[in-house]
Formats: sequence, structure tokens, C-alpha cells
Amino acid sequence: MLKLAIVGRPNVGKSTLFNRLAGKKLAIVDDTPGVTRDRREAKGRLGDLDFTLIDTAGFEDATDASLEARMRQQTEIAIRDADVILLLIDARAGVLPLDEAFAALLRRAGKPVVLAANKAEGRAGDVGISEAYALGLGEPIALSAEHGEGMAELYAAIAAHEKRNEEAEAEKATRPITIAIVGRPNAGKSTLVNALIGEDRLLVGPEAGITRDAIAIDWQWRGKKFKLVDTAGMRRKAKVQAKLERMSVGDTLHALKFADVCVLVMDAKEAFEKQDLSIADLIVREGRALVLCLAKWDTIDDPRAHFEELKLVARESLPQARGAPLVTAAAQSGVGLDRLMRAVEEAHEDWTARVKTKDLNEWLYAVIARHPPPAVRGKRIKPRYLTQIKARPPTFVLIASRAEEMPESYKRYLVNGLRDAFDLHAAPIRLIVKAGKNPFAEGES
Repeated sequence: MLKLAIVGRPNVGKSTLFNRLAGKKLAIVDDTPGVTRDRREAKGRLGDLDFTLIDTAGFEDATDASLEARMRQQTEIAIRDADVILLLIDARAGVLPLDEAFAALLRRAGKPVVLAANKAEGRAGDVGISEAYALGLGEPIALSAEHGEGMAELYAAIAAHEKRNEEAEAEKATRPITIAIVGRPNAGKSTLVNALIGEDRLLVGPEAGITRDAIAIDWQWRGKKFKLVDTAGMRRKAKVQAKLERMSVGDTLHALKFADVCVLVMDAKEAFEKQDLSIADLIVREGRALVLCLAKWDTIDDPRAHFEELKLVARESLPQARGAPLVTAAAQSGVGLDRLMRAVEEAHEDWTARVKTKDLNEWLYAVIARHPPPAVRGKRIKPRYLTQIKARPPTFVLIASRAEEMPESYKRYLVNGLRDAFDLHAAPIRLIVKAGKNPFAEGES
């Protein structure tokens, strides 16, 4: 069940709204600020929407040992525990500095926020509603908790968040992880797929180019659903001459673009040739998670030395895929298959990872204190705010002054720092640097 925390500065009507959504008078309501001192929970209902309500103390900008500071601490705990935050302001009073401080706190928390302007009955609240846009939390909902106005709009906003939560959970539980097995012809892709599924489902042989189509196979490993896609070998463009082979490679590219994880299969004796590097680069540019698989490992005479050598080659030849897992497998003997699938799972976890805005900005402030961006033409570039706008792959927006002048080397430094700080080694990371004081005012894309 969705948890909804009602937060805001003192005397904006939080307890009145809490009582209305709870359907009974549970919280004390008075015009005196600070009546509510503890957070209170109850079952709430709006139309056919059920949720858990959390009422909180009025937010005071205090951090010492005072009562107000302890009330603030209770509010912060409610924010942490909630799925959605309902920020309430007083439309008649307009946006005050404490409202702005609260909005900044919520942006750092990285939780979904519904902004509502209470006491909006009549025309007295029009100015406050207009001012609420400046908080950078989206379009405010005009409502009156006392008179029950604006409840339909509030219902729609909360329901949208609940639907997104349910869809995300349902997708996570039912959607199989799609793995595209890619590589040059005769690298051992089909043999690897047959070994994974435990049957000779795909035709294999020493001749290059046996697989013509991208073949999808539903499969389970340790109770988890996967879709394995065996693909045609990808040659250099100059060698793709016959019409049938061009179509096969086109099918492979389509499978790659719609995969979650791509396993680049390479013959261990011929790994990291130019075409392997081109395929790996394409996977990273398409934003797919990448696992590097050294196939036919049982044909290597000195496995340990050869593996260390190839690790060094991978690090030097594929800096854009830094952190991509490198695993070995001998499909015909079944060695290394569990290791390969664990790497696929880890890569998928990194690819779908989300990092809290609060944690990102704590990391950012520490990084720029230790190693600030270089000055350009005597003027310092000032990073201000970092947030993640999407996963699959993890994509971050950095708001900074003079964003267009930030050197590529410093962007790479930040990307590598994100990998290390948040353990995102197996997925490509996107970093977009933009100018502007408020990232939310420009919208997320």
C-alpha cells in the first residue's frame, strides 16, 4: 500500500487534510502553529484509492537540540519512509522562505512530490498558487482541506504515482531479462546458448555464419526469467556483401538495441580484435549493459597468464567500457556458465540502478571540495546540483554554471567517480551537464 506523508511548515493545514483523508478527526486542529509535534499514521482513502497517511510536525528550520529541531527530525524520518510526499503550502500567505527551504530538502530526498496549495478557496489564494510554481516541484494543486475542494485533482496526482509504483513492481516481477549473445562469426555464440539452456536447440558447427536470424529463447535460471537471443555473427561492414548476410546483421543490430544485457562472445585465442572492439563500442553507445565472455577457454594452455594479459588489453582498448565484467567459459564442458550468469545479473542490477538525489549531492560536494573543476579563461565552473533522471542505463544531470565549458576530462572524472562511489561498474553511465539554477524548472528528458 502506498505511503503518503503530508509535510509543510507550521499552520498550513496539514492536520486538517490528514483528518479529511482519514475520514475522521484523528489529529488536533487549531490555528496555533506547532500543535502537531509527532508524526502520526492512519489509513487514508480518497475515492477508490487506499493508502497509509503520515501526518508530520510543521517543519522548522532548526538543527540544534531544541523541540523544533526534534520535530524536524521526525519530519525527515517520515520523508524517508514515505513513497510519495505531499508538500502543503498556504495559498493565502504565499511562498515563504521556509517553504523554499522545505522544497530544497525534498529535492535532495529524491522522492516523488505532489505540491498542493491549501486554503485556495475564493480568489485570495491566486497569488500564492502562482508563486508555488517557483518551488520547482511541478504544477501546484489548488485545494481547500477544510471545505473539500480540489480533492479530484489530488486524487489524480496520487493515483498517478501509485500506478507508476505498481507498474514498476509488476514489471520487475514478471519481465524477463533479455540477453543478446553477440560477437564475430564462429566465436561460439550458439554453442554457449545451447550449453546454457541444456539442449542442442541451435545448429552449430565449424563453419562461420551458420546462424542467420536472431533467435529468441525463453529460459529460466535459478528461478529467474531470461530471454536469450542468439544472433548472427557481425563482420566488418566491408565484408558484409551478400544480401542475406546484410539482413542477418541488421537483425543482430535490432536485437542489440532492444536487449538489457549484451554478452560479447570472443574466441579466447583471438579476443579483442578490431571487430570485437567495434561491437563493444556499439553496445556502450546504445546504452546496453555489457559482459565480455572469453569462450573456448578450455583450449588455452596457460589460463592464468592469458587471463591477466587479456584483462590488461580490455582496460587499455575499451576505456569506455571500464568495469564491464570479463568472464571465461568453456561451453562444451559446461565450465564457467554460472560465473557468466552471475556477471549478467550484476550487470543488469547496475544498468537498472537508481541513486538517491541526497546521496548524489553529498558525493558531489565532497568531490568538488577535493578536486574542483578547472578554471576556464580565469573563471571557475561551479557545479551546483546533481540528480538521476533515468535508469537503463543510469543517466544523470549536473547543473553547473558555464556548463558548456566544462572539459571532457572533468566529465570523465565525474563519471568514473560515480562508478566507484555507487558501485555502478558494469553499466554505461550518461552524464548531461546543463546550465540553470533549478534542474526541475527545465524539465526532465
